[in-house]
Formats: sequence, C-alpha cells, structure tokens
Amino acid sequence: MPIPLVVFLVAAVAVSAGPGAAQAQAPAVVYKCPGNPVLYTDALTPEQARERGCTTIEGAPITIVQGTKRPPPAASASATAPRPAGERVDPGVQRQRDSDARRILAEELAREEGRLAELQREYNNGQPERRGDERNYQRYLDRVAEMKAGITRKEADIAALKRELAKLPP
Repeated sequence: MPIPLVVFLVAAVAVSAGPGAAQAQAPAVVYKCPGNPVLYTDALTPEQARERGCTTIEGAPITIVQGTKRPPPAASASATAPRPAGERVDPGVQRQRDSDARRILAEELAREEGRLAELQREYNNGQPERRGDERNYQRYLDRVAEMKAGITRKEADIAALKRELAKLPP
C-alpha cells in the first residue's frame, strides 16, 4: 500500500506575468501550519493563520518533492505463495518435503539436547563453580538464576521440537 506524501504545498506563482511584473509585485506570504500532515499555504489571511497557529516562512526556499509509486508485486509464483484451492502437491514431492523437515528438526533437537546437557553440567545441580569476577555473592546468585532460567528455556524448546516431530508422518 503506497504511503501518501504528507507535505502539501500551495504557493502563488505569477505564471502569466512577465519578469518585470514579478519584481514589482510584493511576494506572497507563505504560512507553515502545524498538524498531520503539515500544511504550507498562501491562501490564508493573517487572522486565519494566527487562529490555526501557523508561522510565516520568509526568505526560506520551498522545495516540492514528488512522491513515487511502489512497483506492483511480482507476478511470478513463489514457494510461499498460497496455491489455488483444489491444486494438490505430488505425493512424492510431499514425502520429500516431510523427510527434509524431519531431518532438520531432528538435527536441531540433537543440537538443543547437547546444549541442555552442557548447561546442566555447568549448573552442577544449583552449585556451579564461582568465577574470579564473582567476589560479590549476589553476582554469583544472579548468574545461577540466569543459568536456571536458561535450562528451563532449553527444556521448553526441546519439548516444542519433539511436538513438531510428532506431527510429521513417519
């Protein structure tokens, strides 16, 4: 969805007048009015500008920026695009996808179980070794609490991976 340009600009330009006439005329006062979107205009009277809380812009150059449209989405079908209803996937292709998913989940499960074993070994049943930078006992207790929370997260991750593996066909 394109984002509209939020700065509007209305300025008086003497198009039909010649170069000598432009110098003879007094320049139009341009007001910058607060709000969303910010409004730049010369169509207000000084009283209206004061009521709206507008400020005058004097001597500042005004730049007009043209908005661009976003290109339309690609017409090519991607792997993540939903298939039309009723279109089936070849059973051989689906078996291959399932075996790939099972292999990836099994590898991740083994990695997470290894990390959990390492964390539990370091945790040492709630009595990990103190490090040299933990002269303050509270710092040690904070590290022990972080380790326990990390072990709990790993156990939850492993349970989720096992649930995902159980969903896949053998």
